[in-house]
Amino acid sequence: MPVFQQGALNTTALIVPDLYVQIVPPQSLLLNGVPTDVLGIVGTASWGPVGEPVIVGSMSDYAASFGAVMARKYDMGTQVATAVQQGAGNFRCVRVTDGTDTAAALPLLNGVTFTAIYTGSLGNALAVTLSAGSAANSWRAVISLPGLSPEIFDNILGTGAVFWENLVNAVNNGNGVLRGPSQLVVAVGGAMTAEPVAGTFAFASGNPGSDGASAITAGTLVGVDTLPRQGMYGLRGQGCAVALLADADDATQWSVQTEFGLSEGVYMILTGPLGDNIANAVAIKAEAGIDSYAAKMMFGDWVYWADQANAMIRLVSPQGFVAGRLANLSPEQSSLNKPLYGVIGTQKSGQPGGGTVTAYASADLSVLLGAGIDVIANPQPGGNFWGVRGGHNSSSNAATNGDNYTRLTNYIAYTLSAGMGAYVGQLVNTTLFQNIRGTLLAFLNGLLSQGMLGSTDGSLPFAVVCDVTNNPQSRTVLGYVQADVQVRYQAINEKFIVNVQGGQTVQVSVQTLPTN
Repeated sequence: MPVFQQGALNTTALIVPDLYVQIVPPQSLLLNGVPTDVLGIVGTASWGPVGEPVIVGSMSDYAASFGAVMARKYDMGTQVATAVQQGAGNFRCVRVTDGTDTAAALPLLNGVTFTAIYTGSLGNALAVTLSAGSAANSWRAVISLPGLSPEIFDNILGTGAVFWENLVNAVNNGNGVLRGPSQLVVAVGGAMTAEPVAGTFAFASGNPGSDGASAITAGTLVGVDTLPRQGMYGLRGQGCAVALLADADDATQWSVQTEFGLSEGVYMILTGPLGDNIANAVAIKAEAGIDSYAAKMMFGDWVYWADQANAMIRLVSPQGFVAGRLANLSPEQSSLNKPLYGVIGTQKSGQPGGGTVTAYASADLSVLLGAGIDVIANPQPGGNFWGVRGGHNSSSNAATNGDNYTRLTNYIAYTLSAGMGAYVGQLVNTTLFQNIRGTLLAFLNGLLSQGMLGSTDGSLPFAVVCDVTNNPQSRTVLGYVQADVQVRYQAINEKFIVNVQGGQTVQVSVQTLPTN
């Protein structure tokens, strides 16, 4: 009584009388949507791998992987911190350098040289402590970096050259099941003739490490798309829904970011230069040719933000605030009229306590939003709080210029891309058509039940066609199968009009108010 997977047995050519069991997999797939909270950030840091996307879920994760927030332009940690304040918690971070970065190194007693595993100034805080080991006549080496758990290599035996050789092997390869290789340094043997001496040896006394952040430009953040990828291109295939290049205010690099957003399904958050004015912002955006739903252009009215790590108030770009808020919203939502946290002022409104509070006039907002440029402002339609004033991307097309269009379109498209490929390679017949249609309808019904789709008249806001009407035999014999999907999004209430008629002569129709 053999058991087969369906398709492994030719059921028209059986000879032996027997029971044949075929395991039939479910015919209709169920699609689970791709994540919409993944935020990609590219910038400089004082530690960590270069050009390699690293998963970060919190500021403590960031500090462990890349070091502290640095009070400088192009800093990746600043953008992560402002995004975290908006509720974002799923990052893909890519560090960039200008190529001058170096790793801290410590020549220890002419016996071994320890070099930080990553370049950057944080490596200067490393230290190696030698002391007596747990076993008799042995040594213990402890490698420490503030903010991280110390690495302990115990019971290292030997004297002179033998000790140094054993120490190098322990650090580079681990010295037991519970103590693997160091994740902070690599060790290289030197002359290895001196005897070990107990004490703490700081990397600050050796060759210092540097961040390679002094000559960074927006072009550096964009990087290269050849292997190994650098900069923005390190985010390829990472599933980012929203992304930004920290403080990349160079208009010549905006179109490249927009193209990346289109190719990867990522909503790119761009920023104008610090202290920009409205006329210049409109002009340089038009000159750069940015007119696409794939990018959101933020006006160069930078934000005053309390940098707790450096105990100072800084002017930072609006990107992290906006990107973090979007990543913390369902994709059918707009950033319009949603509170932003951590904003204590902007260049336009002035720093708190400065005695100057200037709000955007309707004429200002009309020019900016008409040009496809959004801005952080206070007040909002819903009250006196900081928020994104338009909820628009950089497109001039009113049908596609909302945050919700970009994010929901990318969500649906990339969910289908991730799940519908299982139907490739199957036989083209009525069953295939039914299964494809069933999968698509189940996914769209799920969106409807969760309020991500809807209509004002109660009708279904979607339709799916996959049958002989759009798959004639002349096409299917060539291996083509087509499914046509139509989805109507819910609009965002941007211009709310209330008509009030008052006066002594107004005729009021009698209405019955509800009792509960």
